[in-house]
Amino acid sequence: MAHHKSAIKRIRRNDRVRVRNRQYIAAVKTAVKKFKTLAASGTQGTPDVAQLKAHFVLAQAALAKAGSKGILHKNNAARRIGRLAQLLKLAEQGKAVAPKA
Repeated sequence: MAHHKSAIKRIRRNDRVRVRNRQYIAAVKTAVKKFKTLAASGTQGTPDVAQLKAHFVLAQAALAKAGSKGILHKNNAARRIGRLAQLLKLAEQGKAVAPKA
């Protein structure tokens, strides 16, 4: 247990920040998962490109926001966005996009 007043405050602050960071990470994971699921489901037929692009924009925005706030490293966020863009391009071309387990 902390003995200094500043250490006690820091513990309280860390808890608030942890909760906020978890919310951002959860939003990123949800957006990316929805996009990947939609991209993979489009492999049976022609994917709905408009819906796929809309989900890509949402996932990209969530990743960029997490990267700009330091929750994810900027390069990590950029790499993930690049991979999603690559997946979008493949799905638009009608090529098979297998979901990763």
